[in-house]
Amino acid sequence: MPERDSTDHLVALVRRHLGDGNVLGVYAHGSATLGGLRPHSDLDLLVVVRHPTTHAQRATLTEELPKLSGGEGHRPVELIVVARDDVRPWRYPPRCDYLYGEWLRDAYERGHVPEPEDDPDLAPLLTMVLRADAPLYGPPPATLLDPVPHGDLRRAIVAGVPGLMAELESDTRNVLLTLARIWSTLVTGDIRSKDAAAEWALGRLPAECRPPMAHARAGYLGHEREERWGDGVRPCADRMVRAIRAAYEAA
Repeated sequence: MPERDSTDHLVALVRRHLGDGNVLGVYAHGSATLGGLRPHSDLDLLVVVRHPTTHAQRATLTEELPKLSGGEGHRPVELIVVARDDVRPWRYPPRCDYLYGEWLRDAYERGHVPEPEDDPDLAPLLTMVLRADAPLYGPPPATLLDPVPHGDLRRAIVAGVPGLMAELESDTRNVLLTLARIWSTLVTGDIRSKDAAAEWALGRLPAECRPPMAHARAGYLGHEREERWGDGVRPCADRMVRAIRAAYEAA
């Protein structure tokens, strides 16, 4: 489970600004529930609310969350809010009511306030929430969320591949690890932690593609502090993309 003090403060912030009567549940997912937090892991939280957030509520969250995310003594936070009626009964693509993530901090500091939008990435996220069954506040997640059909999970994770490849140079480690997770999920049906997915991929990649993946895994685990990427990154990523397409088309 995530660090208790940090999550307690986040849950309290959400309940204070979105309203106790409106917040139905707060759930941990991601690394904290898939083998434990790593040195570079975010705190990943899903909030389910009764009524969609207002612009004023989203603006307040966007102002307050940076105080508890990143920086001295705080892990980066990824917090997503969904309105129950936007995800139950299930429909594709699901709708994200609010998203906070550290990679968007510059936009928040310029005054950007996230707006509700359809987001296929919620399909794997909700799947992880249901499998983790890790409430920080409220009932078990299955009380509020419908299961995601396997076909919708598969098409959602594949839909994110072009966006990942566009970030290969700027976010190399995360892109390689996420491609490994997508590949392993398509083949096995399981959603692994990033380091476990990398280990799975290392057993299936050709020898010339393994060094970048091994380096990405080591960095994620905190075993290497410097990111030294050679010429093998693009061939490794391209090899996984081909494998992802083949696994998706084979179903």
